[in-house]
Amino acid sequence: MTFIHTPEQLGQALRSARKQLALTQPQLALAAGVGVRFVVELEAGKPTVRLVQVLRVIDALGGTLQLTGLPGAEEQPGA
Repeated sequence: MTFIHTPEQLGQALRSARKQLALTQPQLALAAGVGVRFVVELEAGKPTVRLVQVLRVIDALGGTLQLTGLPGAEEQPGA
């Protein structure tokens, strides 16, 4: 499990996952349905990225986003 506290840490984690999957930034962008510039900025830790696109990139890498420690975060959607 990777703990993310900053945009830079998120970018580093996603870059590492992309490289482990032997994907280029353009290949990841295509798989996620986002622009290459977005992937570059996300991996650089740019704090103004769009959440929906971040979620697409995480999904394209086979990951999920999980929140812990928040009231109600343990509940399943629709519960």
